[in-house]
Amino acid sequence: MTITRFAPSPTGRLHVGNIRTALHNWMLAQIAGGEFILRIDDTDAQRSKEEYVEAIRADLAWLGIEASREERQSARLDHYQAAFDTLRETGRIYPAYETQQELELKRKVLLGRGLPPIYDRGALDLTDADRASKEADGVHPHWRFKLDHSEQIGWQDGVRGAVKFDPALLSDPVIRRADRSWLYMLPSTVDDVDMGVTQVLRGEDHVSNTAVQIQMFTALGANPPSFAHEALLVGTEGKLSKRLGSLGCDSFRERGIEAKAIIALLSRLGTSLPVEPIVDRAKLLETFDLSTFGRAPAKFDDADLDRINSAIVHAMDFDAAKDRLPEGMDEAGWHAVRPNISTISEVGDWWRLVTGPIESCEFSDEDRAFLSHAASIMNAAFEADDAPWAALTSALKEATGRKGKALFLPLRQALTGMNHGPDMGELLPLIGKEVAHARLVQAAG
Repeated sequence: MTITRFAPSPTGRLHVGNIRTALHNWMLAQIAGGEFILRIDDTDAQRSKEEYVEAIRADLAWLGIEASREERQSARLDHYQAAFDTLRETGRIYPAYETQQELELKRKVLLGRGLPPIYDRGALDLTDADRASKEADGVHPHWRFKLDHSEQIGWQDGVRGAVKFDPALLSDPVIRRADRSWLYMLPSTVDDVDMGVTQVLRGEDHVSNTAVQIQMFTALGANPPSFAHEALLVGTEGKLSKRLGSLGCDSFRERGIEAKAIIALLSRLGTSLPVEPIVDRAKLLETFDLSTFGRAPAKFDDADLDRINSAIVHAMDFDAAKDRLPEGMDEAGWHAVRPNISTISEVGDWWRLVTGPIESCEFSDEDRAFLSHAASIMNAAFEADDAPWAALTSALKEATGRKGKALFLPLRQALTGMNHGPDMGELLPLIGKEVAHARLVQAAG
């Protein structure tokens, strides 16, 4: 069975990059009839907050990304300790005592020599007496995973194709801090083994992590899952944007963006497929294929999201929208207003053209006389035809000779207080005979 996972740390809210990763892993599981796991990586007890866990769940639920099950790393600490003990016994983990300042100095020296800033494994040269002396002085070690330099690390990446790393060009990663807390690498590997994860899709910034973790899988006697690394999101300026790191579901909701618009955009962003306002997830799943993913950075553009959102709203039926519409707005009102909005949050502004009050406009004496005549035949227009706007304008055209803008604009202004807006043929019946008559009389002075 295909098993994927999304593993956010509850140290903040989900941003658009996280959402894209979660969506793509969910889609991989869906098309294979597999499982999608939500794994809360909360080993950082100081920074992890339960309010962020709740927010992650709520955001995924709003987006319709449902997990088959949820796991918590904080409930699995004994599993990480067991793996740590095994790797230590087999010589794949060793203690290191350098301070951050010492490590930074080593890094600067290597860079100054034009060399890659790789950890020099100085801790491996320490004797038992050296280590005992440091610990007697109160220096607690951090712990590193010892990479095997004997052969290259390679895998067939679902997006990048064949990938190879020379482990000698990688630093032995720190897997545990001096305070005994865990870093990302080992717990993630242990979880993927224990949870049977078969596919890991994540950002290309994790490529070197994957090289390291493949050796961890092997050291633990497990087969690694399949890996795929998708291009990172960039802003419209063509580079990584800090704004994308704060752009999440809250900001989308505040803008009135539909969850379906976000799904439609992110499901295809970075692929060779066109980004379209597709609300049918089955169609999105049918076309989801890692072979369509490109290597170039995926550009996130608010204009694309707004375009998709508008198209989705314009096609939305009344039943899908009714729970978010103003009180008293029926299906006819929704159909009248819908072409003029980009988000459902804009509906109220247009519905006030029906419920009032409306803005007053200034009219010339000639227009006031025209509107007075319109008021005098308004009742007849409603009574004579199921389409009172057509009846009214036809009668006025015949009586006054007005046509085009001179005919329609004063009427729209008097009835709605605006120069533009919903189709008056749909709007006038909603305003109603009495209110329409009263507005014309008021406008005529």
